[in-house]
Amino acid sequence: MNPRLRHWREAATLLLAAGAPARPPRSSLGAFDYELLLLQRSPRSGFLPGAHVFPGGLLEAADFSAEWLELLPPPPHCGLGLVRPPPPGSSRAPLFATDRQSLGSPLPAEVAFRICAIRETFEEAGILLAVPGRGPAPGGGPARALPAERLPELGAWRRRVQHDASCFPRLCRHLGCAPDIWALREWSNWLTPAGGAGRGGRRYDTAFYVCCVERRPARAAHDGREVTGAQWLSPAEAVERFKSQEIWLAPPQFYELCRLGNFSSLQELNKFSSERALEGCERWMPVILTASDGYMQLLPGDELYPEDPDHTGEKKITLSTDKKIEDLMKEGSIFHRIVIKNTHDLAVYVNIQAKYKHKNPVVLNSNNSDFNSRL
Repeated sequence: MNPRLRHWREAATLLLAAGAPARPPRSSLGAFDYELLLLQRSPRSGFLPGAHVFPGGLLEAADFSAEWLELLPPPPHCGLGLVRPPPPGSSRAPLFATDRQSLGSPLPAEVAFRICAIRETFEEAGILLAVPGRGPAPGGGPARALPAERLPELGAWRRRVQHDASCFPRLCRHLGCAPDIWALREWSNWLTPAGGAGRGGRRYDTAFYVCCVERRPARAAHDGREVTGAQWLSPAEAVERFKSQEIWLAPPQFYELCRLGNFSSLQELNKFSSERALEGCERWMPVILTASDGYMQLLPGDELYPEDPDHTGEKKITLSTDKKIEDLMKEGSIFHRIVIKNTHDLAVYVNIQAKYKHKNPVVLNSNNSDFNSRL
């Protein structure tokens, strides 16, 4: 953890993609052979109440515990590949670049944030991503969740970990396993916009990871507290259910689901995420621009994105215009924005070059119910 942070609470989330059983796709957008786990937040939640989100949550001191040194390969990288230096003119996101050793942590951020994502997935959905021994598992294919025969003993452990995160390394020691940090691929880094803070002004600096597993884990059960429902949906199904108002997605989840629309195959997603992961990722803090008939979340690279965005929120800067969104779109030419007409009418417009060997999102075109790139 970083006790020096004043404006941000560090977090990690997991885009868990699992091979799907053979069935006709509900979506008109075609077949995907995998599904994503989406969890519905409690309506009493102080942040994004009722939203469908990827599993994840706040970083805990236990995620940096020295106990992990006994369960993982030696530091400083614990068997993880080295992320390449960022391109000229760029820098590694502070989330990852902070010297954790100077803060008293024996683990680097790359390890601790993966542990956080795996722990939160276990707490919220009862799914434990682990490998026997100290890992990593051999081979480069999709990962496997803990075998079904080990599941009966996990219920009590799940409650312990929910109550006290320091029980998580003890669980792994009890099982003779390690959290499968090597199956998680660095994907993106999202910061809560100043206008999107939750109760008490909470804003989050969140590492997003992708993990591919061969098939749905034997058990995925919400915890009934922070999470009140769980669904496995393909990227296309999630977008269609959002647009039909069956579920609600926050803009970062919508954006990432549209980006996953580039991959209809689990093997293709696993190969791409594995090869791309060591490039690192971008740090995005949306800036909200209010128009007369809706608003936009502007992202870095957009022609309207401010040169010096208000990261802390202390400047109380607001961007607004009397123009309509349609007029702003006609006048513009360089886009990296999420256009929001209402809570269920979102569209992503991107025509800038993707960085870090990534993919731009593809978006749902309501005119022909087909995916297409806004390039």
